[in-house]
Amino acid sequence: MKLIIANRNYSSWSLRPWLVLKHFGIPFDEEQVLLNGEGWKEIIRKKSPSGKVPVLIDGDAVVHESLAIIEYLHDKYPAKGIWPSNRIERAAARSAAAEMHGGFGALRDTAPMNLRASHPGRVDFEVVAADLRRIEQIWGDLTQRSGGPFLFGNFSGVDAMYAPVASRIRTYALPVSDAAQDYVDAIYDLPAFKEWLAAAKQEPWVVDHDEIDVIQGKSGTAVGA
Repeated sequence: MKLIIANRNYSSWSLRPWLVLKHFGIPFDEEQVLLNGEGWKEIIRKKSPSGKVPVLIDGDAVVHESLAIIEYLHDKYPAKGIWPSNRIERAAARSAAAEMHGGFGALRDTAPMNLRASHPGRVDFEVVAADLRRIEQIWGDLTQRSGGPFLFGNFSGVDAMYAPVASRIRTYALPVSDAAQDYVDAIYDLPAFKEWLAAAKQEPWVVDHDEIDVIQGKSGTAVGA
């Protein structure tokens, strides 16, 4: 089994299934392709049917899209507990994961994942406020029900889906409740996340189109706004 990922520092979608594989002790190889450099888009298209990463290759199975990979891993390793065992909780976890997969565009576009960076005050809170309110509602409802520290008590696939949000909150020092900060801290304390973070900080590559200065310059947003 092989997972093709992109730059650890920037690729939030690569992080998600990688965390599941690593946390649940599923053996896999990894291959990294970069999000910059000459011909990088063509290189990815040769490896991925969608022209995007991550991609999981397992024998004849080629699975792209983070959430689909997590579902595939759950189907292959049902005893691992990648999703909650209770049917109602599993449905709630999948609903929250799908909402993450398809939503929160303002937060994604305005505050890109950048694990090496620290940019407090660089994101206009009003632009991302509605997304953060909904995320806090999801986290608060689920952790209050489960007792935490993760959304369903133990780390599961839905936590992998929200891990990049935790990184954005920390990178940009976005104002959230104490309960949400506790969840961010739980993600950062996860051994698998620590391993990814340490490797991301060692990467030498800079992807300009994922850097806040470039994004704000293109949008006309004043630096420091």
